[in-house]
Amino acid sequence: MSLNNINPEETDNSEQIEQAFAVKVVQHIETYWKILEKVPGSKLRLTKFDDEIYEHFKKDFPEFDAKATIDEDDMKSKEGKERWRTFINAYEKRIEDYNYGTVIRTNPKFEYGEDETIFAVRMQFYAIEIARNREGLNDWVHEKAQS
Repeated sequence: MSLNNINPEETDNSEQIEQAFAVKVVQHIETYWKILEKVPGSKLRLTKFDDEIYEHFKKDFPEFDAKATIDEDDMKSKEGKERWRTFINAYEKRIEDYNYGTVIRTNPKFEYGEDETIFAVRMQFYAIEIARNREGLNDWVHEKAQS
C-alpha cells in the first residue's frame, strides 16, 4: 500500500496505514541522525530553501529558542496550530512532502527517544532543525560519533 495514493477523507484508521506511517517516520529520523553523525549540523543543508525557511521561521516565531525544550501544548494549541498552518502552507508547492508526519526531538540536547519526541509535520521539522543546525546545537552528534 502506497501512502501517496491515500485519500485521508475516505480512509478509516487502518493498522496497515499506521504501520506504514511508523516505518516512514523511523526511516526519516534514522537517516537524519546518520547524516548528523557524518556532518556537523552547522555545515548541513536540509533543503535548497534553508536560508528562506530559517528567515521565515525567525520572522514568524521570534520567540522560538532553539536551545529550549519545545512546549508541545503551546505548539498544538488553537493559536499555535493556526500560526504553524500559515507557516507550513507557504511551502505547499515548493517542498516535497511538506506536510507529511514525522517526529521532532523536544530538545536538541537529546537523542531520539519515546520521551524526547513529539509528532509534527515535515515543515515543522525543517524549521526547527534548520534553526538548531544554524546555531550549532546539533554539532555534538557529529562530535560524539567521531570520538
